[in-house]
Amino acid sequence: MKETSLPTLQDIEKLTAYLPRLYAEGFRPILHWEGGEKLENGSITLPYPKYDPLVEEFFRFGGGPWIDYEYNPEQAYQMLKDETHLNTASLVEIKSMLTFCVRGERFSDGHWAEMIEKGYIRRILERLNEIKIEMK
Repeated sequence: MKETSLPTLQDIEKLTAYLPRLYAEGFRPILHWEGGEKLENGSITLPYPKYDPLVEEFFRFGGGPWIDYEYNPEQAYQMLKDETHLNTASLVEIKSMLTFCVRGERFSDGHWAEMIEKGYIRRILERLNEIKIEMK
């Protein structure tokens, strides 16, 4: 994996601050689904999620210094699914995994919610908390 510029301690602190908010009891990433209606011409609009503003804010911030422009989506997803690997992931690997999480919404409506609900984002943020301690 090619080494790219890494997020700073401040970038890590900003991102990890979302952990308790995204995983607060009762938090739902999707407020509701919109679309999916039959139009007068007979066509149907595709449904899409209306996200909680916190989710949109998190994934916007998950861009910027966190984007890996050379990531391999399949490789990033495999790392993300492997809890053992994720527990020891480097910042470079986390950038790839986070890029997968951010960009996936472009290809699959509801991807962001899935990344949160399946705990992938939680595990990334927990690993970043560990890296943050190591950096201090």
